[in-house]
Amino acid sequence: MKKKVAIIFLVLAGFVVMIDKVVMPLYISQGNVNVVPDVLNMNYEDASKTLRRAGLKAIKSYHVKYLSGVDSNIVLSQMPEAGMEVKPGRNVYLVVNKREKPSYPMPDLLGRPELDARETAARMDITLQNVQFTTVTKSEENGRVLSQSIPPQTMVKSGTSASIIVGRYEASPEGMKKITVPDVLGMSLEQAKLVVADAGLKLGKVTTEYSSSLVPNTVISQKPAVNAYVSPDQSVELTVVTSE
Repeated sequence: MKKKVAIIFLVLAGFVVMIDKVVMPLYISQGNVNVVPDVLNMNYEDASKTLRRAGLKAIKSYHVKYLSGVDSNIVLSQMPEAGMEVKPGRNVYLVVNKREKPSYPMPDLLGRPELDARETAARMDITLQNVQFTTVTKSEENGRVLSQSIPPQTMVKSGTSASIIVGRYEASPEGMKKITVPDVLGMSLEQAKLVVADAGLKLGKVTTEYSSSLVPNTVISQKPAVNAYVSPDQSVELTVVTSE
């Protein structure tokens, strides 16, 4: 009985070796064997043509996550890899960056230390293009974000630009009259003008910032920041949304 088992085992082992060493090489060698060309970092269209000339077919696939600053038409990786021998007509999968930038809610930066706000924005690929500073008389507001140009939870795309205003503590001299800057964020420009005037302050420079997601002519930033203490002759500068 043991001899029979040993014989069967040897026959099976020989069969496996024959398949591996004889049959598979013969199968691969039937017809032409094509070598996969290196198309990494090529434009997808050019890579597809290169593979077609090599008798292979390009199949586009996308990276699992969006890569900031990477062209969506450049080949990032390929499978099979360059130099491999494959049968003619084999599919070669080319990975490119996702075309659409992801959308996510704008983080709430209010009250955060400036460094924390910068790091949070960087992690979410938001560019703090303009960081302004305003005088505050409350020591707990020193170095903290007092306002942000894009309201929290507003849906934004990767690469969006925003601005913030950070407080800088300065004790006010005794007896000097101070006015609290009103909150005009989210108001229309006309409403904001009236509120600023009613507070005993004057309107300063009005600048515009493009946004496709916010209502045109809406105030998205103010300087000095909300609740800052200022002199009666202080001007309030506003930034409003434009659709162009």
